[in-house]
Amino acid sequence: MSKKNKRQVRKTTASTVPSASASVSAAEITPARSIDRDFNPDYSYVKKDLKRIATLAGTFFAILIILSFILN
Repeated sequence: MSKKNKRQVRKTTASTVPSASASVSAAEITPARSIDRDFNPDYSYVKKDLKRIATLAGTFFAILIILSFILN
């Protein structure tokens, strides 16, 4: 197994820190696309399918229990 090498962390010095006059405004940092739209998906069909699966599973489980009493 190969030996892992640790990354060296660079320390920032006063010469690498941008001055206040060169700072970027908040408007330039924000992404270009609009986030006005809300993500609101409709999962009603998934709820219907899950209810149907639960009903079928419960029915089959009840049938198995009834059959176990009848066959013994």
